[in-house]
Amino acid sequence: MPPSAAASDAESRATRAPYARVKAFLKQGLSSGRWPPDALMPSESELVSQFGVSRMTVTRALRELQSEGLVTRVQGLGTYAAHLAPVSSTLTIRDLHDEIAARGHRHHAVVHFAREEPCTAMLAPRLGLTTGDPVFHSLIVHYENDIALQCEDRYVNPACAPDYLTVDFTQTTPTHYLLEVAPLWEAQYAIESGNATAQEARLLGIGARDPCLIIVRRTVNHNVPITLARLVHPGARYRLEGQFSP
Repeated sequence: MPPSAAASDAESRATRAPYARVKAFLKQGLSSGRWPPDALMPSESELVSQFGVSRMTVTRALRELQSEGLVTRVQGLGTYAAHLAPVSSTLTIRDLHDEIAARGHRHHAVVHFAREEPCTAMLAPRLGLTTGDPVFHSLIVHYENDIALQCEDRYVNPACAPDYLTVDFTQTTPTHYLLEVAPLWEAQYAIESGNATAQEARLLGIGARDPCLIIVRRTVNHNVPITLARLVHPGARYRLEGQFSP
C-alpha cells in the first residue's frame, strides 16, 4: 500500500474510533452554538447511553476537548462549554515542576505543613467564605537541583478541592492537582518586587533584605474562588517569562 494510502487509512480508522465519534458530536455542537460559553454540556452518563460506549471512551473524548481549550471539566459539577473569544495577551499558569523539568533540572518539594484552619476575617472575602469557616492551608518550598526556588503559601477553598489535604505534594504540585480537580476560569495576579517575610527568608535560605519576586495569585471557577497563593522567589534565582501576541 502506498504511504499516502496507508496514512489515509489510518486517519479513517481514527475518525471511526468510538471516542472520535463522541468528540466530533460535542465539537460540532460547540461550533454551532448549541452549548454557548458556560453552558452545562451532556454528562458522561448521558453520553455513554447515547453512543453505547464505555465511560473510559467518553472520558477520553472530553479530555481531548479540554486539552484543546473547548470545554472545562469541574469535579462534581460536570463539563462546561469554554469561552472561545480571542485573547490578545495572556499570563499562562505553568506548573513549577514542568518549568524545572523543561530546563533539564530536578524538582523536589518540602511540605512544611498542610492543614485545616479557621478562615480569618481578612481572608474570608477573597475565598468566598465566612469568618471561621474551614479553609485548607499549605506551606511548601520548591527546589531546583537542591536550591530553594519558591516558597508557596497557599489557601484553598475546601468546597473546590475537598481531598486537598490527602494529596502527597512531594509527588505532585498543588498547581498541577488543582488544575485537574478544579479547572480555573479566571486568574487574578499581583506581581511585585519586595522582601520576603522572616519565615519565608529562613525557608528560602536568603537574607531578610534580599530582593524577591512576589506573585499573589487568586483563581476562580464559575464565580467560586478556588485558591489564593503567595509565591515568593529569590530575585537572583528566578526570572518570570511570558509571551505577548498582538
